[in-house]
Amino acid sequence: MPIPADEALARLREGNQRFIKNLSQDEATVCRNLALAEQHPFAIILGCSDARVPAELIFDAGLGELFVIRVAGNIVAPSQIGSVEFAAEHFGTRLVVVMGHTQCGAVAATIDQLTQPVENQSRNLQSIVDRMRPSIEGMLHSDLRHNREALALHGMRANVGVSVSHLRYSSPVLEKLIRSDGLRIVGAQYAVETGEVTFLDGLSPNV
Repeated sequence: MPIPADEALARLREGNQRFIKNLSQDEATVCRNLALAEQHPFAIILGCSDARVPAELIFDAGLGELFVIRVAGNIVAPSQIGSVEFAAEHFGTRLVVVMGHTQCGAVAATIDQLTQPVENQSRNLQSIVDRMRPSIEGMLHSDLRHNREALALHGMRANVGVSVSHLRYSSPVLEKLIRSDGLRIVGAQYAVETGEVTFLDGLSPNV
């Protein structure tokens, strides 16, 4: 039976608190999980590829407990939507978390490209910037343009909000699961400096 979204969210919160307090599962528990024949993820995590943001460690989860999708800037493209659809349908997972983080290189690269464009940018890197551009571009016309740190933080949160919105409204499969089967899609912010995850349920792209 699928784990309800609220219970899954509580498990993530508890695991993150263990991580912060250095009370993570011991190696024996992890090794036992290696023997799992099947995976039963209670949450789907769409996070950034940054090497400092491994979801299994941040939430103190064992192997097979999280379905993790990682891409620079935690952007949402068709392949990410398809991966979320697969996990939600195939495993019955009822919680999706889009997790951005502080000190995000993809956010910084987007700000740099918008303020000081580089010619002949790799089209593959440019595709990431283009997906993040709508979240950040408008902020360059606000007072945030005078504070790079605040701009990066608000840009990261807005980008999370856009990704959450894309997942909620760009997939008929996920929309149906939200309406009828208790699927919940939320945003989150991981602080690289402290290890703490803050959940941003209800975050809009304009935060």
